[in-house]
Amino acid sequence: MTKQSKAILQALGIKKFFKKESNHHLVLDHIDFTLFENEVVCLLGKSGSGKSTFLRIISGLTEPNEGKVLWNGKEVDAPIPGVSMVFQNFALLPWLSVLQNVSLGLDALNLPESERRKRALTAIDQVGMDGFESAYPRELSGGMCQRVGIARAMAADPIVMLMDEPFSALDVLTSENLRADLLDLWEQKKGRLRSMIMVTHNIEEAAAMADRIIVFSSDPGKIFSEIKVSMKGDRDENNPEFRKLVDQIYQHMSQAQVKYKQSDIAQKTTPLTTRLPATPLSELTGILETLANTDDDNQYDLSDFAEEHLLDVDNLFTAVEALEMLGFARVRRGKIFLTNEGYQFAEADILNRKKIFSTQLLTYIELARHIRSELDQNNDHEIDKSILIQKLDEHYSEEISNEIFRVIVDWGRYAEIFAYNDRTEQLSLEDPK
Repeated sequence: MTKQSKAILQALGIKKFFKKESNHHLVLDHIDFTLFENEVVCLLGKSGSGKSTFLRIISGLTEPNEGKVLWNGKEVDAPIPGVSMVFQNFALLPWLSVLQNVSLGLDALNLPESERRKRALTAIDQVGMDGFESAYPRELSGGMCQRVGIARAMAADPIVMLMDEPFSALDVLTSENLRADLLDLWEQKKGRLRSMIMVTHNIEEAAAMADRIIVFSSDPGKIFSEIKVSMKGDRDENNPEFRKLVDQIYQHMSQAQVKYKQSDIAQKTTPLTTRLPATPLSELTGILETLANTDDDNQYDLSDFAEEHLLDVDNLFTAVEALEMLGFARVRRGKIFLTNEGYQFAEADILNRKKIFSTQLLTYIELARHIRSELDQNNDHEIDKSILIQKLDEHYSEEISNEIFRVIVDWGRYAEIFAYNDRTEQLSLEDPK
């Protein structure tokens, strides 16, 4: 991108919320963004940071509650003719052939049948699917299906292509191959394509593709930082500049996920309706054990840790958030390290681990304290699940409320501070006395 690059797409003051009975669940909070000609932009952030929602808003598929989207300086409120979309789940119709699925993307252009066929065949050839025109999705691998999805987007001859985690459903080798082919298409500058925006959970993928990286914080989603990429040489592991960029992105990502200041942690509380990170306890335990056994003062570079343990952004930062929330670990400048309690937990036997976890849970997690207090005070020492879900539903969608409930049940069971009967949907004390 040069200083003279033209602004194609703009988002001004975008705000998006989902209405609840008593209030609103804010998904995106005042997003300002400009896409320029001749650039690839990657959007990074945890699940729940609103990246995909933002992508749908700037494509014209979803309306914001506040703010506006400008296409070449003019406000839009409908799908933009010059923008194509590639979805994570391929979005192919199983009863249509490859040629028919690709042609489907041209329906809105009112082209003659001969022109539709010509465009579709050209796009199929561009993505390396020539010869599979009559095949059906059930006959194709995941990588081939996504090539068809990209061909459908390319057939419309877009000016901007939007991609929502296009490679996340594919294995590592297939995604690398498809990503390289997509970059080749981009560099060939065929047709009208001038810019691309891609949502991804893969930091190395963003470093390999982007001219600019936008890091989102979450709950609600905001643009936390912007990284402009200017790199000499190949974008691979053998280039020290590439590794430096990856480390820089990890630092930005870790800072974007910090929800509580140190003063808040000292007060030993999290709000009752905090969204608890949905990470398996076995994964938290494994990370604590790994950190306790490192020779580098019980700390680890996040980028190295993710690479060695094959963790993507979502898995890594969700686990890190849980460990920070429970007071077992802290993250500073792209490094994760154990607290005293984290080290004690990692070194303890099974029974003492439960005791330590119980202490941390009741010290730091207000929802756990609330449940235990209600159970202690109630005559029958029971709470119906619906009571807690109703409280969470005031702030979150039904799906997220149930996710939070599952997390607190897992944590509470492990810590042995309460029990849960899934059949009766009742929380209770194991031993009221």
